[in-house]
Amino acid sequence: MFVTHLECSLTGEKYPAGELHNLSRAGRPLLVRYALERARETLTADALASRPADMWKWRELLPMPDGEAIVSLGEPVTPLLGLPRTAARAGATSLLVKDEGRLPTGSFKARGLAVAVSMAKHFGVERIAMPTNGNAGAALAAYGAAAGMETIVICPAETPEINVRETAAYGARVYRANGQIDECGALVGKGAAAGRWFDCSTLKEPYRLEGKKVMGLELAEQLNWRLPDAIFYPTGGGTGLIGMWKGFDELEAIGLIGPERPRMYAVQAAGCAPIVRAYEAGEEFATRWEGAATIATGIRVPKAVGDFLILRAVRESKGAGVAVEEDAIVEAVEDVARDDGMLLCPEGGAVVAGWRSALERGLVGKDERVLLFNCANGNKYPLPDLAVRIALADADVAEL
Repeated sequence: MFVTHLECSLTGEKYPAGELHNLSRAGRPLLVRYALERARETLTADALASRPADMWKWRELLPMPDGEAIVSLGEPVTPLLGLPRTAARAGATSLLVKDEGRLPTGSFKARGLAVAVSMAKHFGVERIAMPTNGNAGAALAAYGAAAGMETIVICPAETPEINVRETAAYGARVYRANGQIDECGALVGKGAAAGRWFDCSTLKEPYRLEGKKVMGLELAEQLNWRLPDAIFYPTGGGTGLIGMWKGFDELEAIGLIGPERPRMYAVQAAGCAPIVRAYEAGEEFATRWEGAATIATGIRVPKAVGDFLILRAVRESKGAGVAVEEDAIVEAVEDVARDDGMLLCPEGGAVVAGWRSALERGLVGKDERVLLFNCANGNKYPLPDLAVRIALADADVAEL
C-alpha cells in the first residue's frame, strides 16, 4: 500500500491511515496522502499501458491495502468522444466529452462508491448510509449489495422515480424525505453519531474522492499526458472536481505530466448556484442556497461540505463558476442528441450550456481544447414523448 496518512483539507492536521474516519476534528474533509516518490518507481506510462483497462490500474494512487479484495462491478475506462457538430454550431474546433454513463449503475458515482465501499468493508463496516439526489444512492446500494452490507438511503421527495426504484432494487432501505439533500444528510449524520451506520455522504469519508479522481488520471492518459485547456464539470458536492485537481498534482509528482493545468469551470444551475455565488463574491466558503430547484437533480446541492476546496481549485486554475438557466439545460440536451447522437443527462446538458455561456463571455476560446463531463446515462431520466401516433390501416408512407 502506498498510503502514508490522511490529512485535514483545512488545517493540514495528520491522521493515521489504518483507522476508520469520517471528517477531521475541524469538521472538514480528510485527504489521502501517498508515498509518491515510491509510486513513481512502478506507476509509469508503459506499466499503465500493460494493465487491464479499468479504474483499478491506478492502484499506486488508490487506498486499498495490498492483497485486499476490492468490491468491483467492472468499472471500465470511460471513453472520450468528440462533439464535432455541437462544437461547429458554436464556431469552436475542439470539444470532447468524457462519458461517465458507461460505468456500473449508469453514472460516475460508481467510481467513488466502489472505493468507499471497498475501504468500508476493509475496516469491517456492516451498515452504510447516505443522502442522495439519485445516482449516488443507487451506486451505494449496488456496491453495498456486492459487499454484503446493509444499505440505508435517504432522498429528497423530488428525487427522480427511476433512481429511487433502482436503489431499492439493489436491496437498500430507501426513505423519501420532505427536504433537500443537505437536510437528508443531517439525518444520516445523526444516525452515524448514534452508531447505527457508517456515513458515506459526499466528502464525509476520505475514499469516495479517491475513486472520483480517477476521472482525471484517465483523461490524462487518454490525451497522451497533455491535459486539456479547460474542463467543465457539473458541480453539486464537487467531489470529482476536487479529486481531479488533487490527482493532477499526484501525476506531476510521479513525472507523468508537467505543471500545466486546465482551467476548471464549476457549472451549476441558476436555481441552485451557491458555489458560483461565492466565487463571484470572492468568498472562501459558500453560504446555503435557499429554495434550491433544478431539473438537473445531481447538482441540486444547497450546501457542500467541500465548498472551499471547489473554490480553491477553480481559483488556482484561473477558471470560474458558471450558472445556467433551465431552458439552456434542456436545449443543450436536445441539441447534442440531435447533432452528435449522444443523449446527455441533465447535468451533462448543464455543462454544455455552461461551455456555451463561457464562450459568449470570452472565458474560453473557440480554438481551445475543451473537455466536458457527462456524469450519467441520459436514458435514466424522463424524456419528452415526441412520437406521432398513426393508425396502420390508414397510414400513407408518402406522408411519413
